[in-house]
Amino acid sequence: MSQEAIAVKLPVVEEKKNTKTYPPVKGGEFIIQNSKAADFFISEEFEEEARMMGDLVRDFCIKEIQEPFFKNGRELEVTNKEDKAEMLAILKRSGELGLCSVSIPEAYGGMGLDFKTNTLISTKLPHGFSFATTLGAQTSIGCLPIVYYGNEAQKQKYLPKIASAEYVASYALTEPTAGSDANAGKTKAILSADGQQYIINGQKIWITNGGFADIYIVFAKIDTDKNLSAFIVERNFEGFSIGAEEKKFGIKGSSTVQIFFDDCKVPVENLLGAREEGFKMALTILNGGRIKAGAGGVGGAMFALNRSAEYAKTRKQFGKSISEFGVIQAKIGDIATKTFAIETALYRTADLIDRKEANLLANGATANEAKITATGEFAIEAAICKVKGSDLCCYAIDEAMQIHGGMGYAAETGLGMGYRDARITKIYEGTNEINAMLAVGELSKRALQTKELDLMSAGKKIPSFVLSQINPFRSTSDEKEQLRILQGLKNTFLYITGAAGKHFKKKLVDEQEIIMHLSSILQETFVAECAYLKVQKLSKKADVDKAKLAIQQQMVQLYLYDALATAKHAATEAIASFATGGQQKRHNRMVRIMLKPYYINPKVLRRNIAQAVVENGGYNF
Repeated sequence: MSQEAIAVKLPVVEEKKNTKTYPPVKGGEFIIQNSKAADFFISEEFEEEARMMGDLVRDFCIKEIQEPFFKNGRELEVTNKEDKAEMLAILKRSGELGLCSVSIPEAYGGMGLDFKTNTLISTKLPHGFSFATTLGAQTSIGCLPIVYYGNEAQKQKYLPKIASAEYVASYALTEPTAGSDANAGKTKAILSADGQQYIINGQKIWITNGGFADIYIVFAKIDTDKNLSAFIVERNFEGFSIGAEEKKFGIKGSSTVQIFFDDCKVPVENLLGAREEGFKMALTILNGGRIKAGAGGVGGAMFALNRSAEYAKTRKQFGKSISEFGVIQAKIGDIATKTFAIETALYRTADLIDRKEANLLANGATANEAKITATGEFAIEAAICKVKGSDLCCYAIDEAMQIHGGMGYAAETGLGMGYRDARITKIYEGTNEINAMLAVGELSKRALQTKELDLMSAGKKIPSFVLSQINPFRSTSDEKEQLRILQGLKNTFLYITGAAGKHFKKKLVDEQEIIMHLSSILQETFVAECAYLKVQKLSKKADVDKAKLAIQQQMVQLYLYDALATAKHAATEAIASFATGGQQKRHNRMVRIMLKPYYINPKVLRRNIAQAVVENGGYNF
């Protein structure tokens, strides 16, 4: 496909001001409230312009990365000067098509797309392998600090050039001794004697786009401040230098370097936001980045699934297509089910952010205030999306390689490159362990400190639920059975959180293994409910594709079945980590009652789902 053929697809997208208001929703509220399917956004509701943007990104990645590189058995490697120049050229060409402007307001040369559409675009970027990291940094962590916190002069100076890719943007937070504990960074800034410059000294590592960036969002502490501040540092500032390209396991086409500050002189007008606002800024940017990382994981899983379905259909063994073998069907059915469920969680979260932003704007908040507050409100859901999406990506590409057998090791399939590129998704934007614990910690803070979520009142309803589950009249309605499972998952999380909290009190925060088990239950609860709500909404549509809906309903059944197994294991492990004797038996009995079995045939469901995927030629749900 020619550059011109792609260019004509670019839709004319005007920045839309959403003046509608929505019922208020609090982040983390899903654990104590039953959401309505009617209020739930699903991917089928994207407008045509959004779908065209997604298609444009996918087509660009295929043309620029897949066709010229991995089909010839090689990948871009930025430690090679020619390949580094080519990756930069590809980024510049993406800027010419407007792809670098998706997060930037229209007033500064951007499209100002909503969070949902940006999330959709992120699911298409894995078609470009390591280019996903390059463009992702440009459109997210590289520009959003200026979008959210920059003053008018800073926005006018930098955003139009980032939007066109005249400037490549980068983000510098991590240091050799400060990773997950970002506020422990040692990079220092001191105001010069004449008050005109900040003199920065220090070092940053793992800087995406750093080898060819023009500007860097740099975090440092001013004088003896407790918290970080942020600065816009230009490549040509005196005292700034860039290290060699890192040799990496994956994302080899993405530039990753160390950067150094040796009495680096930064004009005072390049302080970004208020003094000591940098740590809060970093958290805000990471919340949005986590959802997009999860979206990239889902997109990577779709790529792996599509390649697997195509190969399994054409590969013959023992006289028939391997897509007819049960083991292969189990793998394809499982990947498709997880992809379907986690994708629904992504768009639910992105839509909640858009709705919160619209409500805040309607109530008089500025655009920046609305964006910052809305993103922070759903930090719990964002962390879940990141963990589940990246775990899915790594799992899916591993299974895809297994389905391909020896052919999976051939460079021309791209699976090896995808396998290596996928692994970083569990590390960047905060490791999955940090995000898993963050989800539980943030939920606890909103319950115990800010009192935004009334977990205690929800917990008081558990005994009546348990009583209703002792020798209940079994409903013949699968919908009611699914609601029972969802409520059981929610109550199990609340019950074990309460029991562990009573045992450890304030020291529970130090019991990381138990927090991880609780997070596992929390994650499954959110994703399972999202999948359930999507199918409920689809089932009410008059023009729904009934054949596709039937498969989606089976996906919900299968996901709930697996979520029960995951939650039971996590609950048992958590209980065994703090309770003994009779107390342990009582807790386990409560869990068994709340998480009663779901009587379905998972083998048949996986086969049905896999057959639909193969017949469709890939993921189409």
